Amino acid sequence: MTITTPIIPSKLTFAKKTNKPHELDLEAICVFVATGFFMGDDTYWKDQVCLKPGHTHNLNEAGELIKSTPYFTWHYTPKDISFEGALKEYIHLLKTITKEQVGDKPVILALSGGLDSRSQALILKDFDNPVHGYSYAFDGGYPEHKISEQIAKVCHFTFDGFKIPEGYLWNCIDELADINGCYSEFTHPRQMAILPELKAMEGVFSLGHWGDVLFDRGAPEGTTEKDIIPLLFKKMVKPKGVELAEKLWQHWNLEDDFKSYLITRIETDLAEIKIGNISAKVRAYKTSQWAHRWTTTNLSVFEEAHPITLPFYDNRMCEFICSIPEAYLADRRLQLAHLKQHKKLANITWHAQRPYTINNYQYNKAPYNLPFRIMNKLQREAKTLLGKKYVQRNWELQFIGTANEEALKSRIFNADFNSFIPKYMVEDIYNQFKTNDPINYAHAVSMLLTLSLWHQKYH
Repeated sequence: MTITTPIIPSKLTFAKKTNKPHELDLEAICVFVATGFFMGDDTYWKDQVCLKPGHTHNLNEAGELIKSTPYFTWHYTPKDISFEGALKEYIHLLKTITKEQVGDKPVILALSGGLDSRSQALILKDFDNPVHGYSYAFDGGYPEHKISEQIAKVCHFTFDGFKIPEGYLWNCIDELADINGCYSEFTHPRQMAILPELKAMEGVFSLGHWGDVLFDRGAPEGTTEKDIIPLLFKKMVKPKGVELAEKLWQHWNLEDDFKSYLITRIETDLAEIKIGNISAKVRAYKTSQWAHRWTTTNLSVFEEAHPITLPFYDNRMCEFICSIPEAYLADRRLQLAHLKQHKKLANITWHAQRPYTINNYQYNKAPYNLPFRIMNKLQREAKTLLGKKYVQRNWELQFIGTANEEALKSRIFNADFNSFIPKYMVEDIYNQFKTNDPINYAHAVSMLLTLSLWHQKYH
């Protein structure tokens, strides 16, 4: 049997590994704890692999992987083209891919206040397909869905706005564990909170995942070769995730030390990318690791409702990126130039630069943005004084408060799970989260929750 995986797969495909024992891959689990995703072809088990992207895989009748051969290699081969020429090619490609993917079906567009879904909206509005936009915001957080609603209105799409409520996770956590196989922590896929509403919609999803990575700098300007490993390490890991991973590494008596192991893994994978341009090299590394093993994992939640399409995941988009000068990709230049072609869309708030728009975001710096920053801070503090905490992160809705705490503790403090992750270690992480540094320890707590569900369902 032969399986060919896309350059950016929209789903994870697993296979058996020959001549390996059915044992936990403890090193891989430590990386998962530190970063929130598995690297390369790692899984929870030594005798199972996740098929790598951009390869043709040969399996035997028993479903065991015999050989993997790459058919695509990330490269940087910029062609001699003007910015206007590159922009024209980008728009044509995005339009072509999107139309091929959605056909004549109704489209469900997940809108945000950013650039990727807005770029999709600009393309989709000229199709004959009926388009229904939707968005969500945290209950007690910034109303990003209001930006999305404006985009939908300008494009003449129908629209639904949702609030992500406190504690929704505990009603659907077992279903989520079944959907994503516990290959991602559970506080990221907010769409689980509105899955019944998504199922009630009609059509196929058009999702803008990974556009923000492909169409931006891979690395900050001035990054040198010697900076790449520290840069990737810092971007990949969560500090308190590393702390938990190091504790587990020692508890399981693994060889050497965790940080050295992870850095070696990064160095090995990076060495396979033969690109001289630093920014293009880092983008290629991110896409071959993050996109496949982190972003893709929770696409399965959307697929529970309807088929998914992803224009930025298309092989042709990856090839296009390899052929465009870095100067045109940097700082979202192509996407911004595309969106500026529609005055009304460009004048709607850009969430990452709020309250500024695509047309004036260059003023999002002192002293121009000081009035907004001061007012925003005062409003958040006023909410807090009134007992209405300003919510910025999903875990704040799922881990904070008496009912949430009881549900969380019932999952991470039980004898079965604590035979895998010792109780003293769980208590230490949880107490640090509760009393010391909730923002940074939330990741470690979320990883403990994920491992508890995996241990319950799959161990």
